[in-house]
Amino acid sequence: MPVELTPWETRLLVEENLAILVSKKTSLLKEETEEERQKYQEELEQRLSQQEEALKDEKLKQSQGNIDKIMAGKRKKLLKQGVPEKDINLDPQEILKEIRQGLKFERKNALLDIPCAHPEIHESHLVTFSDSDTSLEYQVFRDLWSRGKFVTCGDAFGADFLIYPGDPLQYHASHVVILLENGTMKALELVANVRLSVMVNKLCMVAYFDEDDDDDEGSERVVGQRKIIYQTITWMGDKDKERRLHGSMNVNAS
Repeated sequence: MPVELTPWETRLLVEENLAILVSKKTSLLKEETEEERQKYQEELEQRLSQQEEALKDEKLKQSQGNIDKIMAGKRKKLLKQGVPEKDINLDPQEILKEIRQGLKFERKNALLDIPCAHPEIHESHLVTFSDSDTSLEYQVFRDLWSRGKFVTCGDAFGADFLIYPGDPLQYHASHVVILLENGTMKALELVANVRLSVMVNKLCMVAYFDEDDDDDEGSERVVGQRKIIYQTITWMGDKDKERRLHGSMNVNAS
């Protein structure tokens, strides 16, 4: 936290009773009083002071680990300045104390403090979705999620979704998903999408609603009263890749 969710991610979490949606807009956007501003400033100063002390402690630990080298350097410098060896008396604790006093904390470089919870008690009210989302985008996202797939936004690859075989932090996406609102795609768009998927080493899959009752070559999934058709499109040179990934996605190629 904090985390930013897309509308379809939010809706799915609420519909699956994995999260509740509340509005705090009225409470959090109201004008602050002078007392509240002063309290915020005091807390900010306290957090910056704590960050300064933590930084100094960390720097001091590094100096403690290199104290022998630091003392040797200081001794060498004093000798060059003409100080006799017998008059050189270096105290490690005094040196560390000097190092700490010399450390400066630039507030402009302070870490941004983003609290995960509002520090004050405030009112909120439960928010519900007024109606169901029957859009192709949400239904495909929900369907793929129900199959256990990891689904993210596909904007970076000119697609609607990306599908991962596992945790996106550990795996590369295996498929780009293109949504077809009317079930058709122009020839040039088809070539462009598939060629792009080849360049980024992924398979191109299209998804659309099929309003007909006839069987389709693609893999189908009934959502409500509408049937989702998935089709994977590949170049002949990508057939081996398709066979390796075909089992995990359970969709047909055409």
